[in-house]
Amino acid sequence: MLNGMMWLLGCQLVGEVISRGLDLPVPGPVLGMVLLFIVLQVRRPPADANVLRTSDALLRHLQLLFIPAGVGVVTYLAVLRDDALPIVGGLFLSWLLGLVTVGWLVVLLVRGKGDHSTGAQRAAGGEPG
Repeated sequence: MLNGMMWLLGCQLVGEVISRGLDLPVPGPVLGMVLLFIVLQVRRPPADANVLRTSDALLRHLQLLFIPAGVGVVTYLAVLRDDALPIVGGLFLSWLLGLVTVGWLVVLLVRGKGDHSTGAQRAAGGEPG
């Protein structure tokens, strides 16, 4: 387990160094996660590898990572109360934008799939529809 934790923290450290050293707008832990993904793709560790067992153990306790966010909400409750209207408006608009984007992508994907199957039917000699 300790070896797996060292891999996870090492990738995060390298990501943090790259992010701060190159003054990138991407957080270091995100770069570390990408680096870990690349390392795991190249090395292809077995299912019982330390890094996989450690990450599975951490994922079992993922809910504990929401405690700092809850503390932040309670700490800034007065600010949230004072700016409730812009916050709710921003949340609603971002939700609506996400909903429209997903709907638009589904329509595009369904249309693309329909065109592909029609072309496959023509290639096979069948009549569409």
